[in-house]
Amino acid sequence: MKKRIRLPALLLSLLLLAGCAAAPTGSSPAPSVSPEQTAGTGDTRTITDAAGRQVEIPETVSSVVCVGVCTLRYTTYLQAQDLIVGVESDEVGVPITKPFSYFNQDLFASLPVTGNNGETYDEEILKVNPDVIIANTDADSAQALQDRTGIPVVVVPLNDGMFDDNVFQILSILGEVYHKEDRAEELSDYLKGIQSDLAERTAGVADEDKPTVYVSGVSFKGSHGFEGTEAGYAPLAALNGVNLADTTGQSGAFSLDPEQVLTWDPDVIFVDFNGLSLINEDYASNPDFYNSLTAVKEGRVYSQISFRYSATNTELALADAYYMGKVLYPEEFADVDMAAKFDEIFETMLGVEDAYAQYQAAGYEFKEMTLGG
Repeated sequence: MKKRIRLPALLLSLLLLAGCAAAPTGSSPAPSVSPEQTAGTGDTRTITDAAGRQVEIPETVSSVVCVGVCTLRYTTYLQAQDLIVGVESDEVGVPITKPFSYFNQDLFASLPVTGNNGETYDEEILKVNPDVIIANTDADSAQALQDRTGIPVVVVPLNDGMFDDNVFQILSILGEVYHKEDRAEELSDYLKGIQSDLAERTAGVADEDKPTVYVSGVSFKGSHGFEGTEAGYAPLAALNGVNLADTTGQSGAFSLDPEQVLTWDPDVIFVDFNGLSLINEDYASNPDFYNSLTAVKEGRVYSQISFRYSATNTELALADAYYMGKVLYPEEFADVDMAAKFDEIFETMLGVEDAYAQYQAAGYEFKEMTLGG
């Protein structure tokens, strides 16, 4: 497929090659370029990015390159993927657990590679010559990239939660950049509606009536088995649930001594699919440990579809929360059909229809789990 390379960028590249030795790709900077050399004609506007920088961008943004975590994900949430003219290499060949990228593979695989996991390939960016670069980085790095390329760089924050302020800030900033303010408002309202729904359904449940929960197999810096858990696990926190990992004084994902789980003997155990194979391997060599847990003996072990892949995939985290609700508070969530809710979330967030059937076909579904199976 032909690369999308604009004539000014191509001429610029030839001039640079004629004047000096080519700089290597990766973190090595390309020669500095003045804004006048890459700016197109037409009106401009100024926006304030997440780093507090005043950034002048074209009135109409027709092409973008996304750098780092969250930038491309939220661009697809805003239905602006048609603006993308280059992608990072780690967006190609991804599994279904990175849904925003997986369901856009036909597009992303056809585009030039302009970086990798936050590392920019400046010369490749200059070739595709986007109107704007969207980056998850700090102010100094953003300004340095802007100075090197002559292309406006707009900073958005990192988000690894479900309903934190960064979610809505990213939507607001990108909605403004892409002139997708209505879509940004639609998504913000949808997320706030789900946040309220989850909280209200569980607000009347007394603390003493809430089952204690251990979430296992949580990934961080690679896959983890039964010891991998998370304090502040977002889907459970949204339900006002009792997460035993919260009692440890830890924050975020961490490894826990499995003997502590025996001491706690949680009412319910959830298993993240990312860690399932490791848990099953450990079960095969140590079945007595697992079978001594009440939740295992009494069949109260349930799945979670892995939602963290290059930070939080919000649509999966929302679905996980509803499934946790059905397991932990069956009366309060009796009206929720998980397949229908899953499909609603994916269609709203990503425009994907019949998503749950596609996840089931890939081996991911909400169900009671049998360890060692």
